[in-house]
Amino acid sequence: MDQLSLIKAPIEQELSTFITLFNDSLTHSDQLLGNALSHIRQRGGKRMRPILTLLLAKNFGTVNESTQNAALGLELLHTASLVHDDVVDESDERRGQPSVNASFNNKVAVLVGDYILSTALLRVSQTGDQRIVENLAQLGQTLAAGEILQLTNIQNQDFSEEVYYQVIKKKTAALFESCAALGALSAGASEEVVSKAALFGQNLGIIFQIRDDIFDYFDSKEIGKPTGNDMVEGKLTLPVLYALNKTHSDLMITLARKVKAGTINHDEIAVLVAFTKEQGGIEYADKRMLDYHAEAKTFIDEYVKKAEIRDALIAYLDYVVQRNY
Repeated sequence: MDQLSLIKAPIEQELSTFITLFNDSLTHSDQLLGNALSHIRQRGGKRMRPILTLLLAKNFGTVNESTQNAALGLELLHTASLVHDDVVDESDERRGQPSVNASFNNKVAVLVGDYILSTALLRVSQTGDQRIVENLAQLGQTLAAGEILQLTNIQNQDFSEEVYYQVIKKKTAALFESCAALGALSAGASEEVVSKAALFGQNLGIIFQIRDDIFDYFDSKEIGKPTGNDMVEGKLTLPVLYALNKTHSDLMITLARKVKAGTINHDEIAVLVAFTKEQGGIEYADKRMLDYHAEAKTFIDEYVKKAEIRDALIAYLDYVVQRNY
């Protein structure tokens, strides 16, 4: 059995129900809105975040209607944020497919993102649980604050790992954190356990983003973005931050500042990418992922007693570290 099959095994029926509900949520009779939502539905994806919610709920009890509505709210909020991000970043592609703003236009993309966000709020309201509603609302704030922090950091002349982690905790890890926490919460876990589940999700999310950032230093059609794309967008990620802080090379610092200023060209990016690899930036990022992996594993050891769920979560954790796209 491959990793993804092992991850999904305990919740196959529940995941199938989720996918049906999610697709129904992205359906509308209006032609333009319906076409835009259909465009988004076709992107699919592996559903790693709702899988996490469903697995945590099943570990601490059962997947119930509140679990499904919480998972739907979280995935819809995530989907809305991606639609809006593509407008902000002026991206033409998402997962190798044309973005909503490229296929339609910015106005349509913003309004469709708003519609999906409202649908997310409607879904979590149907849980009847104020804690779940508040969690999703706070998550929306956190994701937006993370984007703003990232924009602010582009103007910062320092090369701080601490700020890097602040950004990815808000932009990426916060979503995994909510997925794990709301899965446990919906199944009746105690506040202490929900807090531990949230930390587990945060660690997973940090690993996920570091792995995603490593991809940018290599060419891959599967990833759907070129090497150095983050640098084109003014972002300096963990591997290059390590290399810069290790060497304090004046030449590379000059290039890194050109990244932040948005004035770097592709040849200069290639130099910075090669420098990062030569200085062990990729190996350093790999090591940091394994540190977070070890911390996340302690949650599984202590709180996951059902063998099938334990196997699935270990496979999930390993998959996030080892994935190729």
